[in-house]
Amino acid sequence: MTDTTPTFEQDIIVIEQELVRLDRLARTLDSRFVLPGTSIRFGLDTIVGLIPGIGDTLMAAPSAWMIWRGHKMGVSKWHLARMAGNTGLDYVIGAIPIIGDIFDVGFKANLRNVAILREQLDVKNLAQRNVQAGWSQSS
Repeated sequence: MTDTTPTFEQDIIVIEQELVRLDRLARTLDSRFVLPGTSIRFGLDTIVGLIPGIGDTLMAAPSAWMIWRGHKMGVSKWHLARMAGNTGLDYVIGAIPIIGDIFDVGFKANLRNVAILREQLDVKNLAQRNVQAGWSQSS
């Protein structure tokens, strides 16, 4: 009979694959395009945010999904709150015509949130690896 319980290494691979997907989404939302003749990067969040009234609300959905995925991956409440703060700030200031669009170009809330996820999950995985190494050395 085979054991179908996922191993720690399989969990790390799944988390890393999810982080790659979330990073790809964040880059599409925040830095997919370059303003010609400059090094200024912007994404769909900036473009869709130009639509008065609904643009920023539409772009809040993928940002909220990233926070939910972080919750599902076991990120701490503190880090989820930081992510929610980034998303909330992006939403509130982004709703201000013109100023909000300029803010979107510079703030890049989704890339900040993926960095928080990566930082938190790397620390968590490192701690779990150290615990496992300690257990295997004492065996």
